[in-house]
Amino acid sequence: MALIAAVGRAQAPDGREAGLQAAHQALNQLGASTAAIAIVISPYHYDAAQVGNGVAGLLGNTPILGFSSSATLGKEGLSQQSVMVALLSGEHLQAETHWFSDYGQSSADAAGRLAQLLRYQQRPAQSILVFADGFNGDAEQFLVALPEDTPVVGGLSTGDSYNGTAHQIAGGQSGPSSLAAAFLRGKFRVGVGYSHGWQPVGPRARMTRSRGFWLRTLDGRPASETYAHLFGHPAREWALPPLNSVPRLYPFGIDVGRGSEDLLLRSPLRVEADGSFRMNVQLREGSDAFILVGIPSACEEAARQAARQARLSLGRAKPVLALVLVDLAWQMLLQAQPGAEMAALRQELSPDLPVIGGYTLGQIVPPGEGAGGSRFLNQHMLVILFGEEE
Repeated sequence: MALIAAVGRAQAPDGREAGLQAAHQALNQLGASTAAIAIVISPYHYDAAQVGNGVAGLLGNTPILGFSSSATLGKEGLSQQSVMVALLSGEHLQAETHWFSDYGQSSADAAGRLAQLLRYQQRPAQSILVFADGFNGDAEQFLVALPEDTPVVGGLSTGDSYNGTAHQIAGGQSGPSSLAAAFLRGKFRVGVGYSHGWQPVGPRARMTRSRGFWLRTLDGRPASETYAHLFGHPAREWALPPLNSVPRLYPFGIDVGRGSEDLLLRSPLRVEADGSFRMNVQLREGSDAFILVGIPSACEEAARQAARQARLSLGRAKPVLALVLVDLAWQMLLQAQPGAEMAALRQELSPDLPVIGGYTLGQIVPPGEGAGGSRFLNQHMLVILFGEEE
């Protein structure tokens, strides 16, 4: 049986009904085929456990993997109210999901347990799809602790920024501060593409004091003072809503040795009361960084580029499903044009291709050619194409 996919989208007064209706839509499109895995993306205002129960109530023992987002993305664009469910089916496709509840407490330990599970497998996983908490845990620490050849791809979920909670779903389990993973095997290929539309503005700044997830000072001054100087508003106002979340729009481009031509992007989650920036990865003191600004037209071109790159990396395989993980900053930047990134993406993909997506607080991509293990990104659009081998 060929590899096929279907996507359902639904909104309802409660999460269980929304999950059930979205799964029902997708299942109807599959016809007589049996789903090998369900991918669920849910707006965070729904109860994740209810959403998972609604999907499982219809799909039975089908492995389920999902995460919370500020909005869902599909062929129709953006929705802040709709649950989305994608089903992948294929005679030779196999999936199993795993839940790591301790990711937020020790990301390295979660990586060790995932690697241990992989060693027990008789058949190696061709691809490992992961969704992790974007507020708690350290994605870089997780990836560094994995063997370099572990084929990991995925993203970090968004959620309630006020309380710092985001949810993941794996099988019958769900909750915050966790990581959900699916081991995928069979006759399929995965193509990955990613890009961003942010450019440097102003001079370099040196990260002079950083402790854990908090960037304390830039050039010896509280980080908020640098942003106040560049963008206006007194430094104290950057620690208060709504400005305290705005620095997500103005991430750091860290110089990794080639000036502004090759920057490692790192994005603040929020500004703290003391003027420091809360990150979701640790930053190295003494690093030089540019402050970046997003350009809507550049983001639209980046969406097209990510789609082209994903199609190219898929080789001769026929794409059957697109999973799109977009940094939360894109939603903020494109508020006047909601879903513009998806319209740009569709220009590069078949109009009939099923698409499911959501906003994230970071993206995990496979290594470049001959370059270590999987890497953690901020501020990118990540396009994951699942394709049928010829």
